[in-house]
Amino acid sequence: MVLRVLALAATVVVLVATVLAVTRDSASAHGSTINPASRNYGCWKRWGNDFQNPNMATQDPMCWQAWQADPSAMWNWNGLYREGVAGDHQGHVPSGQLCSAGETGGVRYAALDNPGNWQAANISNNFNVTVHDQALHGADYFLIYVTRQGFNPLTQRLGWSNLELLKETGRYAPGAGTRENGDPVLNGVSNSIAISAPGRTGRHIVFVIWKASHSDQNYYWCSDVNFPGGGGGNPTPTATPTRTPTPTPTATPTRTPTATPTRTPVPTTPPGGARSCSATYAVTGTWNGGFQADVRVTAGSTAISGWTVSWTFANGQAVSSTWGANIASSGSSITARNVDYNGSLGSGGSTTFGFVGSQSGSNAVPTLSCAAV
Repeated sequence: MVLRVLALAATVVVLVATVLAVTRDSASAHGSTINPASRNYGCWKRWGNDFQNPNMATQDPMCWQAWQADPSAMWNWNGLYREGVAGDHQGHVPSGQLCSAGETGGVRYAALDNPGNWQAANISNNFNVTVHDQALHGADYFLIYVTRQGFNPLTQRLGWSNLELLKETGRYAPGAGTRENGDPVLNGVSNSIAISAPGRTGRHIVFVIWKASHSDQNYYWCSDVNFPGGGGGNPTPTATPTRTPTPTPTATPTRTPTATPTRTPVPTTPPGGARSCSATYAVTGTWNGGFQADVRVTAGSTAISGWTVSWTFANGQAVSSTWGANIASSGSSITARNVDYNGSLGSGGSTTFGFVGSQSGSNAVPTLSCAAV
């Protein structure tokens, strides 16, 4: 009986400490792009009150993989910032890590950098970016970038060279803006900034930097958008999930990722012939019972119009959901074929597709074969 009482007391202490920690994080973090929604605010908006819903895995696979990596990316949607930047954004936030603010907070936001089928807002080439200032900090400035035509957020991590600066604002006084009433977590003010992005079609990223006025605190947000034309859309994942997410069912989850995302590329030898391709496989995240992997397909010395990648899992792994490819499974044998937008590759060109899978125990990297047409 005494041991049970002590165990219960210890549990209460842990829960109280967790509540205080999350409250402290929230108290020092105050904003996001809300329209078009940033990746982390969008995930919170869609799933924050429904995070146990297994449909997240197929309806919103990129939010699902971010949740599996670290639930705090969603719960702390307003805390994606770095301090002490002194205006040198490119010096403090490396290319490939822009959406996580240079992996600020360790692995907390790292999954936001992963390319894939993030939910994208349909916008016109003349649009407004709405940023929310939750703590009425004001702004020294906002910098608003849009990716250049040709960048593909489905297959590429965002780098500085992919961006074009379209707007640098002046100062916003603390408290300036319109009070928000539509979302109870938005209890500050919002400002809308008009942007023109001519020549863009299809999928893109809007990248916003907010330099808050109260200190050298700099926020970085990636919002996925779809401009008219280009057939960007939000492709529907083709597989049925085999695993239900199991986050801690509290308002202040304490789950931490079980493994830091690692890349383990395994190159394949392209087949002979006039048209050829090769493929590499990389595990980008693992957790108890599941994992995420990316596959890069590269054309040989001749342009190709389509590709098929095949492999066999050795340890009973299974594909749950996918983006950027049509995947079929027959037991442990997997076949992935290009979708409409990424089958044609120029000489030496490449594209990437990804998937979420289930695992139990070992997760050996398979050997891939690639066939081109």
